[in-house]
Amino acid sequence: MKFSSTYIVTLGSHSALQILKGAKDEGFKTAVVCTPKQTTLYRNYDKFIDEIIQIDSWASFPQMEKRLIKQNSIIVPHGSFVAYLGMERNKQMRVPYFGNKLVLDWESNRKMQREWMIAADVKVPHKFKKGDKIDRPVIVKSHGAQGGKGYFVAKNQKELDEKLKVFSEEKFIVQEYVIGVPVYIHFFYSPLTEKLEVMSVDKRYETNVDSLGRIPARNQKGLKIEPTFEVVANIPMAIRESMLAEAMAMGDRVINVSKKLVPPKGLFGPFCLETIITSTDEIYVMEISARIVAGTNCFIDGSPYTYLLYDEPMSTGRRIAREIKLAIKKKRLKEVLD
Repeated sequence: MKFSSTYIVTLGSHSALQILKGAKDEGFKTAVVCTPKQTTLYRNYDKFIDEIIQIDSWASFPQMEKRLIKQNSIIVPHGSFVAYLGMERNKQMRVPYFGNKLVLDWESNRKMQREWMIAADVKVPHKFKKGDKIDRPVIVKSHGAQGGKGYFVAKNQKELDEKLKVFSEEKFIVQEYVIGVPVYIHFFYSPLTEKLEVMSVDKRYETNVDSLGRIPARNQKGLKIEPTFEVVANIPMAIRESMLAEAMAMGDRVINVSKKLVPPKGLFGPFCLETIITSTDEIYVMEISARIVAGTNCFIDGSPYTYLLYDEPMSTGRRIAREIKLAIKKKRLKEVLD
C-alpha cells in the first residue's frame, strides 16, 4: 500500500478538520463523510479535503463502506463516532480503522474505566455504592461520552435523593466531587516506537457551571439555576513541569495495563486523561477518553510540548497520519488498524 494513494476518512464532526488537515500535510488523500447540514462547512476547506461524501443520515453510513474500502480508505475515529453510529455499528465497521475497537467497551463503561485506572495505580475519586450514605459533595455521571450531558452535582444525601427522582438516565455512577483544577492531558502512544508523547493540555468551558462561577456566591442565592457540564469550548493550558513527570508516568501505567486488558495491542494512538489537580498537588483521574479529544483542536499548529519533539507544526491529527504513514513504510500497518 502507498500512503499517497490512501484516503484518510472521518465523520464530519468533533475534530474532523484537524484530522484531515494533518492527513493532507502528511501526503494522504482525504475525505469526510457528513450529513447535508454539515456540507457547507467542509466545502470551505477544500484546500485539504479532497472529497465530501454526503449521506442523508448517519444511519446510512453502512451503505458507504464498500465505496470506502474500494478507494483504499482508513477511518480515523473521534468522539462523535459512537454518538452518531452507535456502539455496535462502530464495532462492526468493515473499513480499516485506526485504533483498537476492543478499548471501546472499557471507555464507555464507567465501572470498567475505574477498574482500569485502579489497576494502573492512579488516584480516582471515591465511588459511592447503592445504599452508601453520602457524606460529602458528589457528582453524578451517566455512562458514555456525551460531552458532559447527564451530569449533576449534589452537596448532600437529601439533595441527591431529590435530584435522582427526576434523573432520566438508567446507567450512572455517583462519585466524590474532587475540588481542584480540571486539567485534560492529551497523549499519543505509538506501538511502532513504543514511546508515549504528551501532545497538549487543555481545560474545558462548560455551561453553565463555569459562567455561574463568575457570579459572587451572595448573588447566586435565589437564582434557581442548576449547574450543567456540557462542553462548549476548550482553553489551552500548560501545566507545571514538575507535574509533567507524574502525568507521563500515569500515562505509561495506563498503557501497560491496557495491554493486559485487551491484548495484545492494548490502547494506542491518541488518548486523554481527564484529571483534577488538587491544592496538595494530587492528580485524580476522573475519566479516560481512548481516542482524539476536542481539546486538541486548540493545537492544530502544535503545542509547547510538540514543539519540544518536532521541528514542524504537529497536531494530534497530524500525529495520527504520521503513525499511519510510518506503519505503511515499515510494512506494519496491521499493527495500527482494526
